[in-house]
Amino acid sequence: MPRGIVPRQPAKTGRQEGLRRTPTAAKPPLTPTRPSKSKLLFGKTKGYKPLAPERIHEILKRLDQTYPNVTCALHHNNAWELVVATILSAQCTDVRVNMVTPELFRKYPTVEDFAGLESKQLEPDIRSTGFFRNKSKSIVGAARKVLADFGGEVPDQMDKLLTLSGVARKTANVVLGTWFKKNDGVVVDTHVTRLSHRLELTKETDAQKIERDLMRIIPREHWTLFSHQLIWHGRKLCVARSPKCVDCPLENICHAADKTWSTVEIHKDAKP
Repeated sequence: MPRGIVPRQPAKTGRQEGLRRTPTAAKPPLTPTRPSKSKLLFGKTKGYKPLAPERIHEILKRLDQTYPNVTCALHHNNAWELVVATILSAQCTDVRVNMVTPELFRKYPTVEDFAGLESKQLEPDIRSTGFFRNKSKSIVGAARKVLADFGGEVPDQMDKLLTLSGVARKTANVVLGTWFKKNDGVVVDTHVTRLSHRLELTKETDAQKIERDLMRIIPREHWTLFSHQLIWHGRKLCVARSPKCVDCPLENICHAADKTWSTVEIHKDAKP
């Protein structure tokens, strides 16, 4: 490279400036060559396979390097508190839930305390989390079920957790994976849904079908950690509006249609 010429660098805003093109002399045709392994895995060539084991391994490797020890962001001291916090987190940010639960658990420290309430009594304490009437009914109902059927202890089995009021697979997966350290499924929230589409790991829109697809390609021992890693990545870098692609460790193996800056070909089907 001639002295004094510096290669173009990506803009720190995440948006690449337009390139000025100048006419160049015609070049002789190149002899066809077989695409490299990296292009087959990461670029849109004839043999590109977004679900190739090598590509999945690379995604997991980079997430492990970037988010090695992440866990659920909801504050809790036991399985029951995690159940309550996860129910409250529906259509609500974890930050807001973490603002509400300290006083809530101080006021009602045990499952028995929640079971003894009428749902209307709980509503003022959780109003700021939204949908507080339904959440109040779910929490009180779940507490009574835990007390009546499980001796006051939150069950550690998927089928039993799903019998609790307000607990679907997402909540059950959070509790099983985070508290009981059981990889029975993949937590699918808005971040996991969005990033799974961007990374071309699924084309489904239904949460259970997305979970099924992810369980097929992600090793079971990685299910819980993978969920938390995508959630943290979706909050810190791969945000819904104007993702910070220039800082993303997955940038050159991601072909999302809404990337703000890219060193690889964009795939129209890779949409959030």
